[in-house]
Amino acid sequence: MAEHADGDGSKFTNKYNLTDLVYFETFTDINQAIAREKQLKNWHHEWKINLIKEQNPTLETLDY
Repeated sequence: MAEHADGDGSKFTNKYNLTDLVYFETFTDINQAIAREKQLKNWHHEWKINLIKEQNPTLETLDY
């Protein structure tokens, strides 16, 4: 997370200047995490916002 905040994270986060964490999910199995990421990438933007707001209604930056 510190790398992302410093702009040293993935190309995507650097390109779009994404530095705030507002939502995350934890997985013990990498395959489940990859499957979930693929699932979320196919969701509409509004669906993703609603998912985030269920756990973080004010969209505050989470500590990492």
